[in-house]
Amino acid sequence: MYKATAAEVSKLRNATGAGMMDSKKALEEAEGNFDKAIEILRKKGQKVAANRADRESTEGAVIAKVNAGHNKGVVLALNCETDFVAKNEDFIKLAKDLAEMALDFDSKEELLKADFNGISVEEKLTEQTGVIGEKIEIGHFSTIEGFSLNSYIHAGNRIAAVVALSGEYPGATEVAYDVAMQVAAMNPVALDETQVSQAVIDQELEIAKDQLRQEGKPENMIEGIAQGKLQKFFKENTLVHQASIKDGKTSVKDVVSAVNGDLKVIGYIRYGL
Repeated sequence: MYKATAAEVSKLRNATGAGMMDSKKALEEAEGNFDKAIEILRKKGQKVAANRADRESTEGAVIAKVNAGHNKGVVLALNCETDFVAKNEDFIKLAKDLAEMALDFDSKEELLKADFNGISVEEKLTEQTGVIGEKIEIGHFSTIEGFSLNSYIHAGNRIAAVVALSGEYPGATEVAYDVAMQVAAMNPVALDETQVSQAVIDQELEIAKDQLRQEGKPENMIEGIAQGKLQKFFKENTLVHQASIKDGKTSVKDVVSAVNGDLKVIGYIRYGL
């Protein structure tokens, strides 16, 4: 019976990320044929993936990246089943590698078909499912374009954000980083009041009116007071009107325009597990 050497096992582990015993068994089953051993490990991954297809993958790593030109950004979440795997260095590296690749694509479907060291991204995820023994999938994929983009990843890789500005000026990418941190921390409902959905506006007005009636306010005053409460909601919950987390006073809009009077926030992505 063929016995795999330590060097062969190490080579296979480096190529696939599989564990030592899995690599040794695959090599011995393949009688030393390296390519066949890789195929054996991939088939194992397919079996594990099929068996865990109905599992929930609610843990993982959320990665935000921007390209070298700071004109395109991506937020990608690589999901797994447990927090233990989510903190694994190899898992986080895979998430970062995929996010870097994702900058070249506009959809998750395109990314899954892309080449990852000789196999598709989809096949790589299946392979890693077999290696790790948990369901692994891309749970979130979104891109944004603009100028002076920057990103922020909260400690633990559980929340990430990208912010796009309206132009390129000295200091713009630095302020975009600060705003991305704001987005991650404060989770605004929208960029500004014009982008708040009518459903949210109606809900906030209804809540305000109910509270005012409970306080015994006259009916003819309720509409006006509720509108005032709605404006306060916009100030506290839309990005450009929020007070900067750096000083608690200056609005995000004013922080950005301090870099250049024409500079504005034009969009953002935020995703958290």
